[in-house]
Amino acid sequence: MDYPQETIKNQWDAICSKIQQEQGDRFAVRWLSKIIPDKIENNQVCLLVPSPCIHELVKQNYADQILSLWREQNAEVGGLNLKLAPAQAELPLRVTPTLKPKTAALSQTTLSESELMFNQLQSLLDPTHTFDTFVVGPSNQFACAAARKIAEEETISFNPLYLHGSVGLGKTHLMHAIAWRMKELYPDKTVLYLSSEQFFHRFIQAMRLDKTTRFESTESFRDLFRSVDVLMIDDIQFICGKKATQEEFFHTFNTLISRGKKIILSADSSPQDLQGIEDRLKTRIAQGLVVDIHPTSYELRLGILQEKVTSMPLPVPDDVLDFLARNVTSNIRELEGALKRVVAHADLIGGPINLSTTRNVLKDILNVREKQVSITEIQYAVCAHYQLSLVDLKSTRRERRIARPRQLAMYLSKTLTPLSLPDIGVQFGRDHTTVIHAVRTIEDLLCRDKQLAADADLLSRRLKGEAV
Repeated sequence: MDYPQETIKNQWDAICSKIQQEQGDRFAVRWLSKIIPDKIENNQVCLLVPSPCIHELVKQNYADQILSLWREQNAEVGGLNLKLAPAQAELPLRVTPTLKPKTAALSQTTLSESELMFNQLQSLLDPTHTFDTFVVGPSNQFACAAARKIAEEETISFNPLYLHGSVGLGKTHLMHAIAWRMKELYPDKTVLYLSSEQFFHRFIQAMRLDKTTRFESTESFRDLFRSVDVLMIDDIQFICGKKATQEEFFHTFNTLISRGKKIILSADSSPQDLQGIEDRLKTRIAQGLVVDIHPTSYELRLGILQEKVTSMPLPVPDDVLDFLARNVTSNIRELEGALKRVVAHADLIGGPINLSTTRNVLKDILNVREKQVSITEIQYAVCAHYQLSLVDLKSTRRERRIARPRQLAMYLSKTLTPLSLPDIGVQFGRDHTTVIHAVRTIEDLLCRDKQLAADADLLSRRLKGEAV
């Protein structure tokens, strides 16, 4: 059935009004007016959108609502087809030049596009990752306190905040929590969160547009990222080796710092240990507050499980939580995954949740098995066990309380990884002869020092994922 253009437009206008009334969305007034209802063909509504940014925003957040409202007016409508308007169809995502989404001097078109870009990037935030759901323990207490301070206080004595630690220790959770808290306390401030990979891909895209279109996209990129009040970049280590991206980030970093804007970064290692990062960028980062998140303790793992189980469909006995906290020690993600797996098995298959079923469900990760262990994991495990910082472990300090754990970490690296002695030495900032001496020293002491032997056995089993 062919529908007159006037009918389609009237239906669309009614839907726009309904969305604005229901959503109270301050973006809707601007971007809805830019969408053109084209036709209804084969029971499919075709809408022409003016830019890839608006296309993505509608697709992810409003498509279902638009289709539902259209069906209320026309029961024959069966689907929604979003198309780029002809002038935009061949262009990839474009960052529109702006100084700030809330700057009054900008034109309405520029303002809308910029706000939509921020809205799209902020949709990456996980609503479950807040300070309320972050379980604090000795290993992450300092990191959480620093995160709260930078999120809640307008004036701080450190900038940037740099969080680092091994995978699955809560860095991303804290990053999201900072963003949510800032959006709650300071809704007028522009808070931009993204991963370093997203920063890299958007920068590459902007440079590509410079060569293929009339838009000054690199300048647009710079204006966008240098206009924010708070810039948060997760997993900064992924720009290692990317010279042009580092150059752009370096100047963005300097611009924001000079304007008194906040920067929060995370990575899997300290600034000094980032490989392939220019020294000048390491120095700038180190001028802020660098916080190391240590591996979890038993008490923290148990607390995390007790918090997570409150949202589970079935209760979990305390002895099962205790068992998981003692035996799944690699990182928080694996711990949460193990809990979800146990509960899902009972929910779907039936039967009780007890130690017997838990061991059976998780036998593949609890049984003795060959597991690839990284030197980073070994270093963090040794630091946690002996209550040292990673900086101390890799330092040149020779006190026995530091030197002996360092030697043990080198020994475990030799026995648990396939890496060569020179490769191990690089990870500790030493040459291979130092590693040889450390391995021989520990091998000799294991025969005489019962406590050291017990520590080595415990750390080895934990790192291999064996039950302890």
